[in-house]
Order: sequence, then structure tokens, then C-alpha cells
Amino acid sequence: MSVSTTTVSADPTGLHRVLDRPPVLPQAAERLDPGGALWPDEVRVRVERLNLDAASFRQLAEKHTVAGRPDGDAVRAEVLAIVSARGKMQNPVTGSGGMLVGTVEEVGPESPLGLVVGDRVATLVSLTLTPLVIDDALSSWDGLTEQVPCAGHAVLFGRSIAARLPEDLPVALSLSVMDVCGAPALTARVVEEYVERGRAPVVAVIGGAGKSGSLSLAAARRAGAASTIGVVPHGAEAEVLRGAGLADHVSVSDARDPIALRQAVTSVGGPADVTVVCVDVPGCEGGAVLATAERGTVIFFSMATSFSAAALGAEGLAADVRMLIGNGYVPGHAAYALELLRSEAGVRELFERRLHD
Repeated sequence: MSVSTTTVSADPTGLHRVLDRPPVLPQAAERLDPGGALWPDEVRVRVERLNLDAASFRQLAEKHTVAGRPDGDAVRAEVLAIVSARGKMQNPVTGSGGMLVGTVEEVGPESPLGLVVGDRVATLVSLTLTPLVIDDALSSWDGLTEQVPCAGHAVLFGRSIAARLPEDLPVALSLSVMDVCGAPALTARVVEEYVERGRAPVVAVIGGAGKSGSLSLAAARRAGAASTIGVVPHGAEAEVLRGAGLADHVSVSDARDPIALRQAVTSVGGPADVTVVCVDVPGCEGGAVLATAERGTVIFFSMATSFSAAALGAEGLAADVRMLIGNGYVPGHAAYALELLRSEAGVRELFERRLHD
């Protein structure tokens, strides 16, 4: 496959690969064209592993659960069907996708990404906007884990983002970190804003024992939080989070129960000045608002978040809170998250536990 010699310029956002009419941006498109020759500013990556985002994988696993056990064959078949139909991996229920790792195999002469053939990279843009072809029918995946061994190719656009994989970390571990690297970077930025105004904030992380949650707790502490609160759904995760030492306080609550969540946060030093939502289930918006102090900030990092539920819920509660949607990108976010993993033993412990579960 060679670089296209057409004189028509590719759009750096990838509009030239959108098959919908009228065209929309690739993330919103029903179908992308993942084949053909590269356009001049594109990069083709030989894929070796996908990482499905947590909300998407949970939905697929729950949909295909039989007698209390996920049917991995059915999950695998649905992922294959989605990619075949859409030319990308975008769960039609959650709207989310994930990311991938692979090796650069061709670079267009006008690509601004700074990659060269042979680079092993993780894409830092969503699979929901990444043209993707799967060649091996996912034959090496059992359908039971978020990480998906995969043979195929993907295309990156001029405005895509990718990071070279670090040599000192296992690929699966790097992928897990990079999948959620926007969360700690934005958490740190928000906490630093409070500190710069002369007030160290109380930070509550809902889902503190998860990937994005553990990184966000570490980032909040490093950025100068007055105290950190990790909220988890049950006692087993509470023990894990306490053992990791990432939170000053650990509280147990179902994040979908707004009154219980408010109580869980206020009972250990809240309400929070900054509440970070990192759970992968819907229905947590109201509790996050209630757990946050007036003029505080709620950061939503879950792909299960409903904008209407958050906005209308806050309005109905007459809650004067700032609400931010984590968009997954902050300059330097990948390097920052990897540095947290290397330097915070508790973070690494939680990530490795998840990979081995």
C-alpha cells in the first residue's frame, strides 16, 4: 500500500474518510473508510492490541451475560461486527471506544505527528474516530478482558495524537495507563488553580480504586490538595485502596445513590471542593453534584456520564457548581501519567492488580 498521489489535500481532522452524507466529524460518523492508500498527512499503524474503554466493555459484557457469566464468544462477535460495519470501534450504546497500540508501518510525507516507520506507539485518540480494520477475527481474544490482542491496521490523521511506548514498562501496563492519561492531568490542573488562588482544595474521587481514579488521587495529592477522599463501591475495593495509600480517607458508597454518596463524602471531610467522577456506570451525576461544595468543581471522566442528567440535575438542585467534561487531552498528559505510575507504588500496584485479575 503506497501513499496516495492525489493532488486533493486530506483534511487533518479526517473528514476525507467519512462515508456519511452530509459529512460529519469522524467521531460522530456512522461509517469511516479504513482502506485504500494513505493520504499525504496520514500514518498507518499495524495494530497489535486494542484497549476497550471501561464503559463500553462493561456494557458488552453485561449484555452477553448468560447464567451469571459473560459469554466471551458473543462479546468478541459483537466487537467484530461493530468494526466491520462502522470501519472503527464505537460501541453504539455507550458511544465510546478505547485506544490501541501497534507499530508504525507507513508515514505520509506531510504527516505532522513526528513518527517514523518502526515506532511502537499508543494512540491517544479514541477508537471512535480511528479508521480500523481487523484481519485475524480476534482469534487470540477470549472476549473477557478490556485488552484485546488483535492483528489489523489503523489510520491516524494529521490532528491525531500518538505516543511512543516507553521501553521500561510492559506494553499492557503502558496501554492501561495511556488509556486514562487525561484524567490525572486535568485533575492536577484544576487542583493547581485552587492552590494558586490561595486555597488547597478537598478532592473526592468517585471510583478511586480504578485506573483513572487511582491516577487522579495521586495527581491531586501531588498538586497540593488539602486532603483526598477515595469513594469505592464495596469493602473489598476499600481495602485495596487503603493498602495502596493513595487517599487520606476511603469511603464506601454506591455512586448511583445520591444521598448515600453525599453522606460518604461529607462524613470524611467533605463536601469536596473538587469531585472527580471516574466510575463506568450511568446514574452518578446527581450524587457527584450533591457531594460538591457550593462554587466547587465536578470533573466527569466517565463515558457513562449523561450531560443532560448532570446539567438539569444541578439546575434542579440549585447547585452552584462548575462542571467539566474531561476530554482526554491535556498537553503532556501521557508523560505525566506514566511518571505517576513509575513514582507512586500504590498506583502501579492497583494497575498491575487489574491486569492480573
